[in-house]
Amino acid sequence: MRYIRYAFMGALALCLIAVALANRQVVALKLLPEGLAEIVGLNHSIEMPLFLVIFAGILAGLLIGFVWEWLREYKHRAEAATKTAEAARLEKELHRVKRRTGDGRDEVLALLDDGR
Repeated sequence: MRYIRYAFMGALALCLIAVALANRQVVALKLLPEGLAEIVGLNHSIEMPLFLVIFAGILAGLLIGFVWEWLREYKHRAEAATKTAEAARLEKELHRVKRRTGDGRDEVLALLDDGR
């Protein structure tokens, strides 16, 4: 399994290197469109290779997706924490009941056995 992972990582690295080599031209990234930048007075721009823009877009999409999924799963994590606390409380109560009966039998079963 480890070799399959290494082969996949190698193929992915080759693909990323090929994309980077094919997109080496420099592009200008602007904060706002020209018309809006003239109105607002902000005309910030940066020049960088196109492959960095592509990789930054992929990375930003992944981060946004991870954060979105983490926020979406909050209710499931909260419910799991509640159920875990309830299970711990019930186990503690079960141990307390078993100690009270003395012989390790369940309290309800002990009452039923005593009734015979």
